[in-house]
Amino acid sequence: MKVVCLAGGVGGAKLAFGLMRVLPPEDLTVVVNTGDDFTHLGLRICPDLDTVTYTLAGLDNRDTGWGLTGDTFTVLDTVAKLEGPAWFRLGDRDIATHLTRTELLRQGKRVTEVTARLTRAMGVAATVLPMTDDPFATNVITDEGDLEFQDYFVRRRCEPRVERIVFAGAESARPSPEVIAALDAADAVIFAPSNPFVSIEPILTLPDVRERIMAKPALAVSPIVGGQAIKGPAAKMLYELGLDVSPAGVAARYRGLITGFVMDEVDRDLVPTVEALGLQVRTAQSIMRTDAARESLARACLDSVSTLSSMGT
Repeated sequence: MKVVCLAGGVGGAKLAFGLMRVLPPEDLTVVVNTGDDFTHLGLRICPDLDTVTYTLAGLDNRDTGWGLTGDTFTVLDTVAKLEGPAWFRLGDRDIATHLTRTELLRQGKRVTEVTARLTRAMGVAATVLPMTDDPFATNVITDEGDLEFQDYFVRRRCEPRVERIVFAGAESARPSPEVIAALDAADAVIFAPSNPFVSIEPILTLPDVRERIMAKPALAVSPIVGGQAIKGPAAKMLYELGLDVSPAGVAARYRGLITGFVMDEVDRDLVPTVEALGLQVRTAQSIMRTDAARESLARACLDSVSTLSSMGT
């Protein structure tokens, strides 16, 4: 079964890791959000792409959820001493990734080409694709003004109240040919337990993506467990945008795009509510603290999409 996993952030990276462990690598393509990408200290940084890549390579820092395990921060500490912007934590080895990416982009390489080179160098067997090669930026409109995503997420620690989210460049950005080819070849599409607003929605905003997903068996995994986000500001965003802070709220967000939904066992009482949306529902242990848990959730997702496929949905 060829699977496309839409992903962003730590939750997306963990499920992608689980899928990579249970699928032949040639059957997995991870399409990653690039709305978080930005330029900092002259370096082009792609946080979601790097988190997914480091996780699939087994290099991720599992204590922090970002960066490389065992990394040091000598460069950033020196930047701070020089009174430079040190609010975005860049490890010394992590900086090597950004230096290489920035130079390759300067040479005219597409982000897709650069990502392929980096993932190959790190030993990642599955295919990792940025959602687009075009400029695209997530901006958060808050009660304290308009903020670029990393300003909101890292510098301000998600403290301002979210009023709406705007995607700069959405009018002109296009999915890469590789993304379109992967979706066309896929037997199923899985939405990882990533933030629906700032990790998955940017991918869905691109032309032709929704239509291709709707033609496939597709399911989403809830990032909300017991009324809380597993990680990140998804629950806070749901609440501030006036939506139900539950798996049902997430499922409703994806209504019309998916036919299956996976949520944690602790939310079993919400199964009828989600089924009322016309979705096939499965409960599973969705908090992925171990490799075994990642694999288990991946298998549950694959079993569910297999069922959807056999039903012709």
